[in-house]
Amino acid sequence: MNYKLVLDKIKEEYSNILKDNLVGIYVHGSIAFNCFNWNKSDIDFIVVVKEKISKGTKLQLMKVTTELNAVAPPKGLEMSVVLEKYCNNFQYPTPFELHFSNMHMEWYKNNADDYCEKMNGVDADLAAHFTVIKRAGIVLCGQAIDEVFAIVPKEYYIDSIKSDIEDAKSAIIDNPIYMILNLCRVCAYTKQELILSKEQGARWGLEHLIKKYHSIINRAMHCYQSNEQMTIEKEEAEGYCDYMLRLIFDSI
Repeated sequence: MNYKLVLDKIKEEYSNILKDNLVGIYVHGSIAFNCFNWNKSDIDFIVVVKEKISKGTKLQLMKVTTELNAVAPPKGLEMSVVLEKYCNNFQYPTPFELHFSNMHMEWYKNNADDYCEKMNGVDADLAAHFTVIKRAGIVLCGQAIDEVFAIVPKEYYIDSIKSDIEDAKSAIIDNPIYMILNLCRVCAYTKQELILSKEQGARWGLEHLIKKYHSIINRAMHCYQSNEQMTIEKEEAEGYCDYMLRLIFDSI
């Protein structure tokens, strides 16, 4: 299924469930940056609501979400439901009403009631998602982005993206494409305050980083753009991570 058809169904089903409580649905991630790859990307979106949602509404949303997840890309859907007041009066880490991604599917399948009761709290990642929405987000439905989302303070965005790379040296072995490209785009922000996609981050890295690591970046970008998988030797991975983390943390 084309990702646009999945988004159309998300818009239709969520609008039917949330009705007047829905402020809008906002797409971020690779779709917003126009570098979506069905085999490598997920569908990222934020649902903004006026008032808190009941457990019954959460159960309805999760039923629809998991049904659509079955026809989504292999990496699935990643969504959070957030109150409007935390979008236009930013709080960090940001409270959320409901969240879903593939990694939580087993919990939901085993006990939907428990999931809908307990899957809420605060999430530091939302600072990065909101920042991308302000920079490149797509309004799937609802109010304009600038009417809903305030600018995320720089220190919170940095803290959010920093937390995403702290385990880089261990994560790069299992997920080399993501971590190699993510380190590039984080470095681009800490050096030049650029908010980039993974693909844009790779191109930035090839222009600004030492030639020693151009090969690893090119391999990761090629795999990201294609259906190929990537493997990396531990020594090469650790050398790249050490170099990138030093550049990043020396800048913040």
